[in-house]
This record gives sequence, structure tokens and C-alpha cells, in this order.
Amino acid sequence: MATTVSEFSGIQDAFFRYVGDIRYATMVTVDAENRPRGRILLPVWEVVDGKPVGWLAAFRTPVKVAHLANNPHTTYAYWSPRQNAVFVDSVSTWAEDEQSRRHAWDLYVRGGPPGVGYDPIRYWKGGPDDPEYGVIRIDPWRIQLVRGTDLRSTIWKPGDDR
Repeated sequence: MATTVSEFSGIQDAFFRYVGDIRYATMVTVDAENRPRGRILLPVWEVVDGKPVGWLAAFRTPVKVAHLANNPHTTYAYWSPRQNAVFVDSVSTWAEDEQSRRHAWDLYVRGGPPGVGYDPIRYWKGGPDDPEYGVIRIDPWRIQLVRGTDLRSTIWKPGDDR
């Protein structure tokens, strides 16, 4: 049985708790033939105007670039051995403006949520201006939380209270 909420505040605490505990997500994209491709990454999160926004520091690999250009719809899946899980269905787009690149960098350094993040200088020695440093903005349109103790599910979908 799933409960659906339309306000992110209805799942925000649990979302940040699960993401903070699990940390790494499997990002799933699809290619031009609709075949899925997964990779393990570490997005950081914040709340903007009452909605979740994710940021992903990433190398602009040819596969990732091609997949997102063809279809920006992505899923980020988090899972823990306690069976807690988070599924973030979203639209992911490259954020190429200086302000977004700097903002994502700073969020990684301070943690979003606290404890999730790292110092990106380990990978991008030139800082936020490093030409190899790519940033993906994640705009969720649906988030599902699954609690491992009883497999109860809560779904956030803006404008959909049931």
C-alpha cells in the first residue's frame, strides 16, 4: 500500500535521512534504442521553493551526454541492506552556467544533506572552472520512499494528494 503526498515537506525528513544514510545512487538513463544504462554516483540535494533539487558533479562522458541529449528522463535509485529505498524519477539536464556550477561545487563541499558530498577538488583540480567538471541539475517529478521494516511506501508527486 502506498500513500501519496503532493507537498515535498510530507517526505522531506525521511528523504534526507535515507539519502544521508545510503549516500550513493544508481543513476539510470536510456539510450536512443530505449535500453537502460546504470552507473553509481553521488548526487547532492537541497530544497528550493518547497521542491527537491539535486545536483550531480560528473564527467561529461560520451554515453552520459548522448543519453541525456536523447532523453533527459532519469531515475536515481538508493538502496540499503535494511531494505530502505528511494526512487527519484526526474528530468536531468546539464547545468553549464557559472552560477550553477559554483553552487553545486559549494553544496558538495558543505554536504547536501549533511554527510553527503565530498571535496570535488579531488577529481577536478581546476576547481569549478575546470573544463572537465560537469554539473547535472536533477528536477524530480516523482519520489518514492520505501521503508524496509514493513515495506510501506510513500510517494511524492506535486499536485497529487490521494
